[in-house]
Amino acid sequence: MSKPPKVFSVLGLPVHVMTDYPGWLLERLQKGMGTHVVTLNAEMTMQAEQNPSLAQAIKSAELVIPDGAGVVLFLQWLRRQQVQRTPGIELAETLLREIGKQRTDAKVFFYGGAPGVAAKAAEYWLAQIPSLVVAGTHSGFHSPAEVEQLRQTLAQIQPQVIFVGLGVPRQELWIAQNRHLCPQAIWVGVGGSFDIWSGTKNRAPAWLGNNHLEWLYRLYKEPWRWRRMLALPKFALKSLVYGLTAKEVIS
Repeated sequence: MSKPPKVFSVLGLPVHVMTDYPGWLLERLQKGMGTHVVTLNAEMTMQAEQNPSLAQAIKSAELVIPDGAGVVLFLQWLRRQQVQRTPGIELAETLLREIGKQRTDAKVFFYGGAPGVAAKAAEYWLAQIPSLVVAGTHSGFHSPAEVEQLRQTLAQIQPQVIFVGLGVPRQELWIAQNRHLCPQAIWVGVGGSFDIWSGTKNRAPAWLGNNHLEWLYRLYKEPWRWRRMLALPKFALKSLVYGLTAKEVIS
């Protein structure tokens, strides 16, 4: 097994630092070691301060990756770590390509998004990787009866990789509450990735992401996000205080 990642505290939440997240996950996949993957950014961190259930879900996850620019800059500037931003969508894409390359026959399930979006996302990946085994898809909009049927379906077919695109904090809480249905699966909260894969939305240009400005593109495309973006300056201020006084490494 690969060397376990270092775990750093960012405002009291764990962030796992390592050089090969996909490789680590593939090893766990092959060994049937259930894993909850959280893609942490500044906005989620600030939500967790007000939502104890979300904070507990993050702390209980086996892998928390530095998805957002704020988290990455915290680790680079205040913890002197050579950390690169790892967007959840890119981790998911690499994982899918490696599954296809290795022909592991791992069954993949897509859950979330508006009606039809998860199905289109799955179709996109089947076109990219014909050998991929898609066990099923399900919209994120459903009745209580439909979600109970979804739970029964997951328990029956036991997919090995489950992408959940319900947005924060809903996807993290849903995974924490339901991962017992498929205890050997890799569960990944992927936010709006299904919208990108299905062609419903476009991702920010790479140069913005490389300069930690992807949030600005999201704000431009979805101006209603402005209230949520207020979390960014709050995160920056709290990080300065926390980073100078708190313990560096959790384990």
